[in-house]
Amino acid sequence: MKNFINAGGNKTLMNNRALSARIRTETGKGAARRLRQNKQVPAIFYGPGADTVMLAVQDIDLLQLKKAGKGENAILDLTIETDRGEMAKKVMVKELVVDPIKNNFIHADFYEISKDRELTLPIPILLQNTPVGVSEEGGILQQIRRELVITCLPDKLVESLELDIGDLDIGDKLRIRDIALPEGIRAVDDGNLTVVVVNVKGAVEEEEEEVEELEGEEGEGTEEKDGSEEKAAEESK
Repeated sequence: MKNFINAGGNKTLMNNRALSARIRTETGKGAARRLRQNKQVPAIFYGPGADTVMLAVQDIDLLQLKKAGKGENAILDLTIETDRGEMAKKVMVKELVVDPIKNNFIHADFYEISKDRELTLPIPILLQNTPVGVSEEGGILQQIRRELVITCLPDKLVESLELDIGDLDIGDKLRIRDIALPEGIRAVDDGNLTVVVVNVKGAVEEEEEEVEELEGEEGEGTEEKDGSEEKAAEESK
């Protein structure tokens, strides 16, 4: 079996960008609407052992992050302005809600991270090169999975996994267990699951049934938000 490896372009996410936010006291749809009218975006800060804090950030700052390719899962240095001064927090962008019609920001979730606490999250799988089974043998490439759930420390987190599949022949499968992950990163998904396959034309690979569901993995950032999740959903309407 071929050894499928990363193509070498996996960039870590610890080259942080800075973002400022202020604490807000008003919540609800009306308050959120007023914030957006003033070019601000309602947000939430939370994490293991941390108090949930309702925030407001400038929409221009989020736009600059997005233009820089720093969307969900980006790691930021967040400065929170309070009446007693500033608080510096290391956070991950857990969710960035955008209006699908107006394309403006609706809500943002910031999850506090620690350098010694592992994260569990999905990252994109990017394919490089055309398999010989397609270019020379007339096969069809089918990508079964476009994300891989991984666990790692924040300084090991990468933006994506870039996989070189140029040597795949017709009938070859790339399974999760075949991927040589970067040092410090572990796959959470079952190793027997298929990522890509090169089929004969007309054949279709059916996705295997997931062996197990991933619910509430420790360090995943899915901890309860003390009611803030409901508030965020309400403000996003």
